[in-house]
Amino acid sequence: MELTLPQRRKGLTPETLSVNDCLVIIGANGAGKTRFTSAIVDSLGDRAYRMSALDALYNRRQTESGGVAQTALETLLARLMHDEMVNLIGYKLAAAQGQDTKLRRTRLDSVISLWQEVFPGNRVLIDSGKILFAKGFDQDSYSAVRLSDGERAVLYYAGAVLYAPKGAVVFVDSPEMFLHPTLTSSLWNRLEAMRADCTFCYTTHDPEFASSRNGAPVVWVRDCDTAVPAWDYDILPAQSGISQELYMTLVGARKPVLFIEGDSNRSIDAKLYPLIFPDYTVRSLGSCNKVIEATRTFNDLASFHKMDSKGIVDRDRRDDTEVAYLRRKQVMVPDVAEIENMLIIEDVVRAMAEANGHNPDRVFDRVRKTIISLFRADLRQQALLHTRHRVKRTMEYRVDARCPDINDLEHHLSGLLDEINPRAIYEDYCRQFHQFEATGDYNAILRVFNQKSMLTSSNVAQMCGFKNKDRYIDGIVRLLRHNNAYADRIRTAVRHCLGVE
Repeated sequence: MELTLPQRRKGLTPETLSVNDCLVIIGANGAGKTRFTSAIVDSLGDRAYRMSALDALYNRRQTESGGVAQTALETLLARLMHDEMVNLIGYKLAAAQGQDTKLRRTRLDSVISLWQEVFPGNRVLIDSGKILFAKGFDQDSYSAVRLSDGERAVLYYAGAVLYAPKGAVVFVDSPEMFLHPTLTSSLWNRLEAMRADCTFCYTTHDPEFASSRNGAPVVWVRDCDTAVPAWDYDILPAQSGISQELYMTLVGARKPVLFIEGDSNRSIDAKLYPLIFPDYTVRSLGSCNKVIEATRTFNDLASFHKMDSKGIVDRDRRDDTEVAYLRRKQVMVPDVAEIENMLIIEDVVRAMAEANGHNPDRVFDRVRKTIISLFRADLRQQALLHTRHRVKRTMEYRVDARCPDINDLEHHLSGLLDEINPRAIYEDYCRQFHQFEATGDYNAILRVFNQKSMLTSSNVAQMCGFKNKDRYIDGIVRLLRHNNAYADRIRTAVRHCLGVE
């Protein structure tokens, strides 16, 4: 079907969408997506059919006959039971007249079937004209009042969708509300299949649900001018290199975007960077390659979403050329080898020592001497690791050289070992690293020293008054949640390490 969307701001022509099975309307809280949906509903007149579990479960309305106020769910259950009784009476009358007839499948049959698919082991019973429920083979039955919000929402959606007019556009407000994430997508797949004649239009702020409607056009509502009314909205483009769920998460936040490495729950990156960059939407992507690709792709789409995007990856063993390339691509690379090293840069150590009542000069001096000693003991192994990285990167670049046939490729590869000369690279790293150690260049050591256990081995936690390194990390995070002088010093130190003024 062709669907004309509401008025756009700045006199832009409203979009006309070709919608097959469903449409998703997404936007941040306060963006005006509910008003946007209402405008579409009004334009469709009798073709529109709206459902809301929140309204159906908790908003009581007076019945037309002036009886006791009921929720939409209660009214729906009564209607299902009424239709069931009408069907039974019709069947009995036909049988009494000698007609060869069968009981037809009712809406209630469909609701019971779906309910027991979604909640296996649960039963729906009909007793004395009432719809009751039971767990497994339990003899005790109970009314819908005792169901959970999620169970009642499924019951409401299953019944309400069956009463939508044929060929209607079914509008669903917050389809994920009250439902467990593992249930939501499969439930709406079933409901769409039950009413294949209808078009479903979902209004949501949940990117996970929106991305579950595979192939559906997605309207991103940015803002609303309520006086006109008119909206700032657009159709999300198809993405490559970045998932639709991630893209919608970011544009829904309406803030600049910062992609980082690590796990969103456990990594130091996820704990630290949102507090260092509070004006950004920070999203953990796991590997450095995903961060680099997402930053590139999101910036390629800047003309559409008009938001800044940056990334942060660990320096690891990247040389200056690699670092400069990434920084040109809006990927920040710190002046330390990895995130753990950032927590022992001088200004951070001093701020944490002083904040916990310890002498910052004494604490940092001991940390500095410990790190230099650790580096001295591991120097040749670190030089070897850096050499392996350099050789690997060089091989990747050189093997990509175009060779017209296998003979040229063999000839090209045969001279690479002598050309790359890994021993010379290794010895050069050893000379550099010996120089860092001999001169006590603490910053240079942190820039090249990759050692996950270094935060523990440095004893910085104990010297700053913490039981272990995890408590030290938590202490930094707690401090950054407060706007005081120590938090400002740590925040400034980390931003400076990332090259941010």
